[in-house]
Amino acid sequence: MEGGVPEADVSAFRECLALSWKNPYVLRLAFSAGIGGLLFGYDTGVISGALLYIRDDFKAVDRETWLQEAIVSMALAGAIIGASVGGWINDRFGRRKAIILADTLFFIGSVIMAAATNPAILIVGRVFVGLGVGMASMASPLYISEASPTRVRGALVSLNGFLITGGQFLSYLINLAFTNAPGTWRWMLGVAALPALIQIVLMTMLPESPRWLFRKEREEEAKTILRRIYPPEDVEDEINTLKESVEMEIKEASNSDKVSITKMLKTKTVRRGLYAGMGLQIFQQFVGINTVMYYSPTIVQLAGFASNRVALLLSLVTAGLNAIGSIMSIYFIDKTGRRKLLLFSLSGVVVSLVVLTVVFHETTTHSPMVSPADTALFNNATCPAFNGTLDSVGSAGGWDCMKCLKASPSCGFCASGSNKILPGACLISGDTTEKQCENNERLWYTRGCPSKYGFLALIGLALYIIFFSPGMGTVPWVVNSEIYPLRYRGICGGMASTSNWVSNLIVAQSFLSLTDAIGTSYTFMIFIFITTAAIVFVLIFVPETKGLPIEAVEKMLDRRTLNFKFWQGNHDDDGDDEVMKQKTQSV
Repeated sequence: MEGGVPEADVSAFRECLALSWKNPYVLRLAFSAGIGGLLFGYDTGVISGALLYIRDDFKAVDRETWLQEAIVSMALAGAIIGASVGGWINDRFGRRKAIILADTLFFIGSVIMAAATNPAILIVGRVFVGLGVGMASMASPLYISEASPTRVRGALVSLNGFLITGGQFLSYLINLAFTNAPGTWRWMLGVAALPALIQIVLMTMLPESPRWLFRKEREEEAKTILRRIYPPEDVEDEINTLKESVEMEIKEASNSDKVSITKMLKTKTVRRGLYAGMGLQIFQQFVGINTVMYYSPTIVQLAGFASNRVALLLSLVTAGLNAIGSIMSIYFIDKTGRRKLLLFSLSGVVVSLVVLTVVFHETTTHSPMVSPADTALFNNATCPAFNGTLDSVGSAGGWDCMKCLKASPSCGFCASGSNKILPGACLISGDTTEKQCENNERLWYTRGCPSKYGFLALIGLALYIIFFSPGMGTVPWVVNSEIYPLRYRGICGGMASTSNWVSNLIVAQSFLSLTDAIGTSYTFMIFIFITTAAIVFVLIFVPETKGLPIEAVEKMLDRRTLNFKFWQGNHDDDGDDEVMKQKTQSV
């Protein structure tokens, strides 16, 4: 570790790339475990596209908003359970076995979903998939963190974040590939079984986490793995540091037969770690990211793009930007630090949410009018809710497209053929009416309305992803993989992952209902206030862990105080560099 702290920061990304020829074994560990992130991302992205076609096959899903939310959020309910028990499984049986179990559950769920004959069976499959994703969401970054050299730990854990976004991008490609295939959504959901099977095979050939092995007094196995991970000049110091850390925790644990939640929360370092770790996971969801990913095709339709295929294609662009942002995170996280990256990310998210709020407000308040004459051209297809509003002279009484769609789930809007912004027809929603509308070279809308501002919504969506992905997309997982003492790492990681999935469930379950109740623009406005609160939270509660060995993070947390007067500058993190210098000098 010669060269000091600054050199470690500047060269971290280059050193991570150099592993491909210097020590490919470390990259093999990281990529194999990171497939769990790929599955996480794939499931997040694929359901957004599949939902468009599930609604076509199961009419009950198309009519009932709560069924759409249930299909999305039952996977999240499963993930909450998976993350909750995942902490205990990680500590009891090891990180590797936890990942294999997660893959098995994901595989079973994918098969059930592909074969589902009704919404109930589909939801059962979603629960199994959720159990696997929840368990893998904490096990994969934990395994990578504990099997990575200190200098590139942040970059390699960010690799898991990149694979999450890569999984989302892959899901949109798969969605597009199967848009014209028989059983469209079944292929979309079922193909996820393949990467789960691949990871099961790969993980059976990889070792357990060396830190977990030390904790279980299997020192020789751990030393063998560490010698393959670290260069010869660093390995003995790493072994000694890890051994001292484990011995200290075992000595502390000897005073108690088991890990007590009360005792754990009374431990200052654990408590402060949970403030930062759980808080970041909660805010990651409440600033709205998975709303954007789960419902991005729907959001695109709300912005005025009618075609399912166009909605999926435009969503593919947002998923690609998400993946690019994750690559940026791999470069910057060990260079600029976790905290600065978070603050930059959240500030940009606020700007993009303001754009989305303004655009959707304009879209909903300036939608095309309904023309009684145009509606009458479609024999016996007029929406009943609209038909009842016509007065004796056939006036529409100020109805526009948005009022038509909100009047009843059975109403749809057929845009004008010459210019979609001109008045159109308010008709009964159904396959026959949709085909009749489209046969006249007109566009059919059921989720959103035609708008000249639609392209601005796409710009806002793209800005949101560009700013979110490098910071809030990956940093919470990195911080949670390194901020807890070894003895409590599995349990604390499970608590943090559970808080993430609970928050994810709340947001996903409420988004469509909120947009129905208060409108899309006001829903995004709520996210603006939450994101502003997240910026204040980071300034007060989140310490900088850049460049610190995992064993030194605990000492830093023990000294650090909460930075409530953040506007005066944070002097509590000044000691972080000192810890790193002491560690460097000892090496």
